[in-house]
Amino acid sequence: MCRNPMRILLSNDDGYLAPGLKALADALRDRAEILVVAPDRDRSGASNSLTLENPLRVRRAANGFHYVNGTPTDCVHVAITGLLDEEPDMVFSGINLGANLGDDVLYSGTVAAATEGRFLGFPAVAISIDSFTPRHLDTAARVAVELLTQLRARPLDRFTILNVNVPDIPWADLQGLRATRLGHRHKAEPAIRASDHRGETIYWVGPPGPEQDAGPGTDFHALRSGYASVTPLRVDLTHEAALPRLESWLEAWA
Repeated sequence: MCRNPMRILLSNDDGYLAPGLKALADALRDRAEILVVAPDRDRSGASNSLTLENPLRVRRAANGFHYVNGTPTDCVHVAITGLLDEEPDMVFSGINLGANLGDDVLYSGTVAAATEGRFLGFPAVAISIDSFTPRHLDTAARVAVELLTQLRARPLDRFTILNVNVPDIPWADLQGLRATRLGHRHKAEPAIRASDHRGETIYWVGPPGPEQDAGPGTDFHALRSGYASVTPLRVDLTHEAALPRLESWLEAWA
């Protein structure tokens, strides 16, 4: 009896018309049944937010992709828990235009979509390319294929999310894939104060801070060295090492 083909749910935070999403779908389509549920517009920086006070509407585009008037997390949550007749085997998010390195993962909708997939019980990968106007999306797409092949042959533990960042270079120039930890940035640049057309004060969120912890072993360093960084993340944010000290600290209120 033939095994049913693998089913992969794709999402992103750049919107259903983003070139990175199409590149990822095209690359994986020969290896799995592809189901795309993505935001109806750019929702970068949405993090893990869910839409709770407004209804979500799912529509199907001419290219077969589904799009949702919500966040990346909404898309994955609705797809898995309500839209799809069969659950996927895996969730891929991307290919995001622009890297998601270090502290960026706290805000990234790309990473959030993968996180929601993992939270709902499925292996998940977030993949980004280090350019907002990439010339080599095919390199990032090929990295995704390589990771899919490896995940099928040697699945990771059920808590792991892979956050992948690929340099915008030809495949032949890629030095390889490197296991990394998240680096860190300095604090963000100040918000930019301006005035709207009515003369009222408005603010634009400032750019992220420069690299602070970006040495060997970090995702920043790997990317600069021509490698695709592959960083294992997890949903559980508990600082386990701090628990004993916290228990002692709280004894004053016992």
